[in-house]
Amino acid sequence: MPFIKRVSKYNHVFGANAKKDQCYENIRISKSSWDNQFADVNTSFLAVITENAGAFLVTPLAKVGRQAADTPLVSGHKAAILDIAWCPHNDNVIASASEDCHVKVWQIPDGGLKTTMTECVVDLVGHQRGVRLIKWHPSAQNILLSAGSDNQIIIWNVGTGEALNTFNLPDQVYSASWSWKGDEVVFTCKDKKVRIVNPRTGEIKEEAIAHEGMKPAQAVFTKSGHILTTGFTKQSERQYSLRKPGDLANPMCMENVDVTNGVMFPMYDPDTNLVYLCGKGDNVVRYFEISDTEKPFVHYITTYQGTEGQRGIAMLPKRGCDASICETAKLYRIDAKGFCQVISFTVPRKSEIFQADLYPDTQSGVASLTAEEWHDGKDATPSLMQVTEEMGKGNSSVGEELVVERAAAKPNILNRASAGVRASAGAAPVDMDKLTASVMAEVEKKMGKKVEDMEKELAKLRTTVSDYEQRIKTLEDGK
Repeated sequence: MPFIKRVSKYNHVFGANAKKDQCYENIRISKSSWDNQFADVNTSFLAVITENAGAFLVTPLAKVGRQAADTPLVSGHKAAILDIAWCPHNDNVIASASEDCHVKVWQIPDGGLKTTMTECVVDLVGHQRGVRLIKWHPSAQNILLSAGSDNQIIIWNVGTGEALNTFNLPDQVYSASWSWKGDEVVFTCKDKKVRIVNPRTGEIKEEAIAHEGMKPAQAVFTKSGHILTTGFTKQSERQYSLRKPGDLANPMCMENVDVTNGVMFPMYDPDTNLVYLCGKGDNVVRYFEISDTEKPFVHYITTYQGTEGQRGIAMLPKRGCDASICETAKLYRIDAKGFCQVISFTVPRKSEIFQADLYPDTQSGVASLTAEEWHDGKDATPSLMQVTEEMGKGNSSVGEELVVERAAAKPNILNRASAGVRASAGAAPVDMDKLTASVMAEVEKKMGKKVEDMEKELAKLRTTVSDYEQRIKTLEDGK
């Protein structure tokens, strides 16, 4: 029987290195033995945990090249930082988790740091031992999950500084991932199990052995609700699996990859359903397309081959990718020598016309819910935006105005802090009438700008269509 190649528009995605002058050098990345990505990136900034105790680097994406030895850092923790995460709804807000038992939230000024930052805008205290993991909610504003060495999980409302829920898991957490709607979280733990948990109540809805090996496993929710895990066999072979909630103990597929000791971090793209497996210490990135219906469900595409082993890894949000060159993903890999390689993953197309079929609507960066709405039991998928040819060219960042638009019933610490006020959870409430008027004025201004942009895009499309009609007429006359 002849072999029939699976048809997919992403079959030929390939990764290419950016030129050296478009990368970053002299980044002294953390030497911690904790298995984490040690980096995060959004459309404005790259952040990397450094070897300086209690500090991390934040540099504007445009500031490529060699980073000065005296570059200002974010430095406010009293022990090693173990995780950092940019807020998905505000490109100037980043959270950090540390061995000092604190989770701190920082407001980075536009353009980056001029001096070392030591004062956070929110200090979240609740863990009894070091905090090893933090994850922002995908659609609810200011909801942050933290996991500590005390096996405790805390769900925070960062806007008010309060803990909305606290619960314990049976063993230390290695990874956490919110579901697409944010109504569930999947955890992997030291006891080898993968667990689906209700974050509002702490109820364990389902659990099963993820991988037999003792080394850390990772798990991510896919957009359709399946769970992709990575881990090890008893013989230290690395493997991945895809599982369906309701039947976690019986993987839809499980495949071995190779034999090495680096933990594989799955970087998942919900738009294309591609997952990039990036192993700690590896000089390769393997990537796959996930299908819910076609066996073997996780389809190998190809492997990016680098030159140095990666120590840190981060994926750029889709709204930061350059759609004009068919870029579907961009990874930032930091090696032990301090070099950050930028890898662009593109789909080769001969046509110069914008390839809209490669780009389903992507996450816009606007919160779908307030923290209070989520805490009261409401769920919503992330707010989406249409991808345009201009996306990724410096006009896709999100900031404070998008947070203020959805004014909460309770004061929002981050909003006041961005106005230059050092806030705390007990500060005076915001004047909601003035805030609402300000929000409406800003919305009207933004809508006017959007209409103007749409009119310009329509004019360009008309010109393009006219050009093609003229070419067709010329060809027909030539016959």
